[in-house]
Amino acid sequence: MSVGELYSQCTRVWIPDPDEVWRSAELTKDYKEGDKSLQLRLEDETILEYPIDVQRNQLPFLRNPDILVGENDLTALSYLHEPAVLHNLKVRFLESNHIYTYCGIVLVAINPYEQLPIYGQDVIYAYSGQNMGDMDPHIFAVAEEAYKQMARDEKNQSIIVSGESGAGKTVSAKYAMRYFATVGGSASETNIEEKVLASSPIMEAIGNAKTTRNDNSSRFGKYIQIGFDKRYHIIGANMRTYLLEKSRVVFQADDERNYHIFYQLCAAAGLPEFKELALTSAEDFFYTSQGGDTSIEGVDDAEDFEKTRQAFTLLGVRESHQISIFKIIASILHLGSVEIQAERDGDSCSISPQDEHLSNFCRLLGVEHSQMEHWLCHRKLVTTSETYVKTMSLQQVINARNALAKHIYAQLFSWIVEHINKALHTSLKQHSFIGVLDIYGFETFEVNSFEQFCINYANEKLQQQFNSHVFKLEQEEYMKEQIPWTLIDFYDNQPCIDLIEAKLGILDLLDEECKVPKGTDQNWAQKLYDRHSSSQHFQKPRMSNTAFIIVHFADKVEYLSDGFLEKNRDTVYEEQINILKASKFPLVADLFHDDKDPVPATTSGKGSSSKISIRSARPPMKASNKEHKKTVGHQFRTSLHLLMETLNATTPHYVRCIKPNDEKLPFHFDPKRAVQQLRACGVLETIRISAAGYPSRWAYHDFFNRYRVLVKKRELANTDKKAICRSVLENLIKDPDKFQFGRTKIFFRAGQVAYLEKLRADKFRTATIMIQKTVRGWLQKVKYRRLKGATLTLQRYCRGHLARRLAEHLRRTRAAVVLQKHYRMQRARQAYQRVRRAAIVIQAFTRAMFVRRTYRQVLMEHKATTIQKHVRGWMARRHFQRLRDAAIVIQCAFRMLKARRELKALRIEARSAEHLKRLNVGMENKVVQLQRKIDEQNKEFKTLSEQLSMTTSTYTMEVERLKKELAHYQQSLGEDPSLSLQEEVESLRTELQRAHSERKILEDAHSREKDELRKRVTDLEQENALLKDEKEQLNNQILCQSKDEFAQNSVKENLLMKKELEEERSRYQNLVKEYSQLEQRYDNLRDEMTIIKQTPGHRRNPSNQSSLESDSNYPSISTSDIGDTEDALQQVEEIGLEKAAMDMTVFLKLQKRVRELEQERKKLQVQLEKREQQDSKKVQVEPPQTDIDLDPDADLAYNSLKRQELESENKKLKNDLNELRKAVADQAMQNNSSHGSPDSYSLLLNQLKLAHEELEVRKEEVLILRTQIVSADQRRLAGRNAEPNINARSSWPNSEKHVDQEDAIEAYHGVCQTNRLLEAQLQAQSLEHEEEVEHLKSQLEALKEEMDKQQQTFCQTLLLSPEAQVEFGIQQEISRLTNENLDLKELVEKLEKNERKLKKQLKIYMKKAQDLEAAQALAQSERKRHELNRQVTVQRKEKDFQGMLEYHKEDEALLIRNLVTDLKPQMLSGAVPCLPAYILYMCIRHADYTNDDLKVHSLLTSTINGIKKVLKKHNDDFEMTSFWLSNTCRLLHCLKQYSGDEGFMTQNTAKQNEHCLKNFDLTEYRQVLSDLSIQIYQQLIKIAEGMLQPMIVSAMLENESIQGLSGVKPTGYRKRSSSMADGDNSYCLEAIIRQMNAFHTVMCDQGLDPEIVLQVFKQLFYMINAVTLNNLLLRKDVCSWSTGMQLRYNISQLEEWLRGRNLHQSGAVQTMEPLIQAAQLLQLKKKTQEDAEAICSLSTSLSTQQIVKILNLYTPLNEFEERVTVAFIRTIQAQLQERNDPQQLLLDAKHMFPVVFPFNPSSLTMDSIHIPACLNLEFLNEV
Repeated sequence: MSVGELYSQCTRVWIPDPDEVWRSAELTKDYKEGDKSLQLRLEDETILEYPIDVQRNQLPFLRNPDILVGENDLTALSYLHEPAVLHNLKVRFLESNHIYTYCGIVLVAINPYEQLPIYGQDVIYAYSGQNMGDMDPHIFAVAEEAYKQMARDEKNQSIIVSGESGAGKTVSAKYAMRYFATVGGSASETNIEEKVLASSPIMEAIGNAKTTRNDNSSRFGKYIQIGFDKRYHIIGANMRTYLLEKSRVVFQADDERNYHIFYQLCAAAGLPEFKELALTSAEDFFYTSQGGDTSIEGVDDAEDFEKTRQAFTLLGVRESHQISIFKIIASILHLGSVEIQAERDGDSCSISPQDEHLSNFCRLLGVEHSQMEHWLCHRKLVTTSETYVKTMSLQQVINARNALAKHIYAQLFSWIVEHINKALHTSLKQHSFIGVLDIYGFETFEVNSFEQFCINYANEKLQQQFNSHVFKLEQEEYMKEQIPWTLIDFYDNQPCIDLIEAKLGILDLLDEECKVPKGTDQNWAQKLYDRHSSSQHFQKPRMSNTAFIIVHFADKVEYLSDGFLEKNRDTVYEEQINILKASKFPLVADLFHDDKDPVPATTSGKGSSSKISIRSARPPMKASNKEHKKTVGHQFRTSLHLLMETLNATTPHYVRCIKPNDEKLPFHFDPKRAVQQLRACGVLETIRISAAGYPSRWAYHDFFNRYRVLVKKRELANTDKKAICRSVLENLIKDPDKFQFGRTKIFFRAGQVAYLEKLRADKFRTATIMIQKTVRGWLQKVKYRRLKGATLTLQRYCRGHLARRLAEHLRRTRAAVVLQKHYRMQRARQAYQRVRRAAIVIQAFTRAMFVRRTYRQVLMEHKATTIQKHVRGWMARRHFQRLRDAAIVIQCAFRMLKARRELKALRIEARSAEHLKRLNVGMENKVVQLQRKIDEQNKEFKTLSEQLSMTTSTYTMEVERLKKELAHYQQSLGEDPSLSLQEEVESLRTELQRAHSERKILEDAHSREKDELRKRVTDLEQENALLKDEKEQLNNQILCQSKDEFAQNSVKENLLMKKELEEERSRYQNLVKEYSQLEQRYDNLRDEMTIIKQTPGHRRNPSNQSSLESDSNYPSISTSDIGDTEDALQQVEEIGLEKAAMDMTVFLKLQKRVRELEQERKKLQVQLEKREQQDSKKVQVEPPQTDIDLDPDADLAYNSLKRQELESENKKLKNDLNELRKAVADQAMQNNSSHGSPDSYSLLLNQLKLAHEELEVRKEEVLILRTQIVSADQRRLAGRNAEPNINARSSWPNSEKHVDQEDAIEAYHGVCQTNRLLEAQLQAQSLEHEEEVEHLKSQLEALKEEMDKQQQTFCQTLLLSPEAQVEFGIQQEISRLTNENLDLKELVEKLEKNERKLKKQLKIYMKKAQDLEAAQALAQSERKRHELNRQVTVQRKEKDFQGMLEYHKEDEALLIRNLVTDLKPQMLSGAVPCLPAYILYMCIRHADYTNDDLKVHSLLTSTINGIKKVLKKHNDDFEMTSFWLSNTCRLLHCLKQYSGDEGFMTQNTAKQNEHCLKNFDLTEYRQVLSDLSIQIYQQLIKIAEGMLQPMIVSAMLENESIQGLSGVKPTGYRKRSSSMADGDNSYCLEAIIRQMNAFHTVMCDQGLDPEIVLQVFKQLFYMINAVTLNNLLLRKDVCSWSTGMQLRYNISQLEEWLRGRNLHQSGAVQTMEPLIQAAQLLQLKKKTQEDAEAICSLSTSLSTQQIVKILNLYTPLNEFEERVTVAFIRTIQAQLQERNDPQQLLLDAKHMFPVVFPFNPSSLTMDSIHIPACLNLEFLNEV
């Protein structure tokens, strides 16, 4: 490809421009070799003659094709040079508002100076797990790449963020850390990032200052290491600081400030706690007033100071330390304002003893005033023989004072950084880390000193590391692709680094000059000239002898040597340091202690790090001379080497921040400033290295798809794409050096892709012209044929008309001739008769003459006719030819005009028709959606009714359960259980009879009232008949008026209720989900605790819990007495739910203690029952006269011991519970900013309250036991007395024996407890009486109110007319009767319900009485058998199978194992769906039939736990999860269908009604099963989404469903990211459809309810929509017209699948609406105002941000497409301003719709179900 081909006419080039740096121009004439100039036309149509340097032959840079402009990666550009890079960044930044762009391995970030919505949680989740080249450039993509490489390669990573001051380095580093905190652990549980960010106000206050370029410039660099454990969760962090600019403490240039902390402290000097600092305004101190203005516009120093103090408190710095820090900072200000007076000799100075600032300095630091005054003006010289004190000159004193101030500030800076690191430290072992280096870039000012020298030296080292890394990656890529490796000439800055740091380099000569006693800056500069004048990187300025120039990699920088020696020495005299060490304040003395290094690790003139954790930067030896430390240059060089060692040991990732303008204007681009920074940060060097090799890389498949149009037809027959690509390239590009064939890619030199694009465009243009020519010719032929046919038809009708006219004319002419003939014959005959006689002679002559005359006339007429025929024919032909020629010309023009008009009309008609069609489709969808919403609302109303009935039944069951427990305890503790039961039965019978009598009385009263009502209604019906007609007319009018309003109000209320119900359901299911997560977390913690108990050694914290939480946030639980339980609980409640924290250790210990308490209660009860049985047996066996074998003293001792044990155990449990509650209260007070949610806290509080109630119940049981023991002793002793005596003392057999005082006290306490119980019962009865009195009073008040209302109504009635009085009276009477009727009905229902309860209790007591009688009879007959046979109480009256299954209690575990735990869905492939649910219900029914509540409870609890265990084990098995979801729902439906509630029995058959439960109401378990179903449903959705999500992006966006439709654009370096796998992980749409077919088949085969199946696919389709749309919004390469067509096709395929599976009613299509509209947006025209209106009207489901984002991302794949203009996007934004769209850009892919489980009864009967043998349930017996 020759130069002439490249620089031809219409070729666009770049030329230099002084204002815009580079300017675009177009060649107006072909360039030929040898031409001295180019003829160019600029963009403003200006003609320019551009001269060419003939010797160098430097032609202007070529411009890339428009299709390549705006690429994500700069290395994807065909022509790689500076103007192309600058133009691409400018287009992306200004037109598309994209601030991130890749440049090879570098992420270029341009500061927008505006908040952008691209950093939310949804964006983090979108980038998580994605390859780097798949998504648009972003700081999250770089962070994800680093995180992924750390996890895969197990190698530490580094992110190097550099740039100018104000370019956004700190913000980029903050977002990177936020990403790591999110993906490395839950954001709510990891507070490392919050603590690092909390340190920002502190570090900005002590390390940031105002400069001429930035109001908040960081004057130090920092390297933050984020540590991860083996599971790659964040466990800690560490921060190192570099290059602190100490010189700013004592000097500031014009329009600059000192560090912010000084001004903040001065602004807060008026606070009471800072009075002792003696501070005033910042203008009054020398160190803060040198730069001029001490304030910053828009910044409140006092407010910032308050934030700084809060940050100190948050990081754990005590208040006392904070005051000490502020004292040290204030002392530096006072030190700078000390007045130093020079003496007359000039060699000595003095300070006034009354100097106020010096006094304040000494007072604040706690040092002696006299010593500091002396050693500020003197110095100690130590020689070999003696030591003497020498005075110093004024300048030496000022330098020493400034050095002391800088040293104090540097030490304080190091101390603060050290304490921040302590707050971020973790005791866990660090497995790997990711470091984030935030350091400023290359700097050059008008005056450059020692600080800029250190900064640029550091950037030289970083650039060298960057160049070597880029070169290494290029080499690895070439070797991987097996490309011949040729050395690339890239800039090596090692000579420049050697010039600075090598032996006898600049730093060595500087240190050497500092050692010379009389060394000066001029002498050092002269040494530099002598030593390095021959170096290529060192130059001497022409006009200066004190400056020198270093040629850096970015630019030449001139340094002024003045001040280098002083800043390098940074002399701090040891005498001054010793005074500070002797300070009376511990913090001040600690800063300068000998154990620490004398200076911070890397303090310099623009110093260095405060802490290096790799190894020590200096030997520990202490300087003994006058200087206190080594030179700054030496320290800085050492710390820089340590930093480079750290970076070289990690894998680096680079972020280059660019400052687009100096005015901080949002989205304003200054090309000059941008180019300066691009040159300085190494981006252009990356471009140059890439351009030197093969920058453009294409996969064979992509190249073939893109350039297949250049392949000849015979070559396409070959199936090997590599061979086709080889042959095409060899034919198109003749120079073999311009491309190379790799293993998987083709490599091109710079410019070759642009040449191929030109050939492709030419090919398309030629084909387009051919197609247009053929189509236009065909259209004209069709039009001509149509016009010709119309013309022939017209001619036929015209000629017919003329022929008919001619025939008529001929008939008329012939008739006239006949008439003339007859008339002339008559005249001739008459004339003949007159002259016959006279003309006979001349007749012959006359006749002859007439005959001859006639002959001549006929002959002439014949000849004339012949002549006329030929002449007229010639004239007609000539006229026809002339008209035809003119008509052809006119027809051509007219047809062209008409064709254009017709084409335009057809386009408008097609557009409007299609628009109308889409509108109609939208309306149809809305109608269907509204109908579906109405159906769903009806279903939800039914669900609410079910929940209400369930709640009512739950309360009823709770009351019954409590009554049963009370009866059970009374039965077990009574002396004679059978007698007490009989008494209770009698009392219940009495109550039942009384209830019957009351009911009868009420029924009689009701019947009387009813008769009276009927009589009165009969009387009123006559009057009512008279007014009926008039009333109906009025009612009709009123109904007509109010019908519409009522309908509207009902619809609104319906919609509002539906919305509230949906929100309530969503909140409830979220609570269920959180509960399941807490339960899962509890199981995980329990497993870990088990492992920790089994494994000795170091105990680790849970992975998802921050180490800082485990170390410091939560106090440990001690066993000491903490306080009263109620006080602690009240204290927690006062603190509030929002501020309390959830501690799982408290929860676990509480549950453990409750279980132990329950076990202890059961043991006590069993022991008591055994003891009573033994006593009863002994009474029955032994005769009354026999002596008692047992010793009464032993009995008393045993009872006393048992009672003491119970009391101690109760006290211990109460103390434990008090400790737990107190711990929660203390923790809630300490952690005001809780990380736990209010829901979790409320859960813990409820558990505490329940435990407290449980303890109270146990306490009462212990008291009852104690009382019964005492009473039993009394009765036993009374029974043993043989002779009763009136004297009470003689009734005791041991009355004569000595009674121990402690036993007497214990007995007295027992009697007291019994009295208290009796008093409590009496109080309860009195309270009940008072409640009855209050109830009667309330009824009386209600009657009075009713009477008042009746009086008011009567008064109002008197004022009305007679007719109105009658009607009003009727209405009042009807309403009163209706209310009374309703009240009576409610009362009857309550009585019936109470009757049913009493009957049920009576059945239970009778059953227990029968059981007890049978047990006593069996015990008397068989004393050796202690267990009651279960078959005693079971009566089988029918021999047919009743739909019940019986099993023994010991077989329950086997049942659960065979039916739940070990069951595989494949085992029941041919059985009835949901068979396990039916079997479980039949077992529950038998337990209900036998009235065994414990068995029911045990079976249901074991079933639920077994299902949870199975789901936890198979948490990724869709089939197993779907199987148990269907069975859980079926079991829930069975419990509803056979519950006995009429609402659930409407569809039951008579046989099914016989299978209802008889004794138990399982409403509570229905709620538990409903919650379990919700958990299983959520797990099912999670599994399905996990299986579908990897397929979605590839199938929906990347795969070519329509072959050949989409083209492939050139890709850059990022597509060869190391994180990408070599394998092909692409999916097609058929894969998604196959997977959903599998889901649908599994759910249908397992009998899952159809309504749940619909909800599952609605959720999955929403996920498909969200993931696809989010990727579309974050990927520029897929936002094209062809992608829109592919999306429309894919969505239509999914809709067809829904219709084929009869799932279109699920609402899944509606969830895809945003994606459908996005696809339409990609395909619509985007030019005119009408197009903008059409887009706004169609995109109703897309937010404004999403529409603008898609338009910004829209990328043409061919030159024939046009980009979306910025003006069009602004038009869209203007039209969408009225929308109140949310600010969120992406959809929440994790959103889950609330699930509803509608009641779905089964048509099967229990007796028709067969149990297969494969279940191994032979132990079940059919009843």
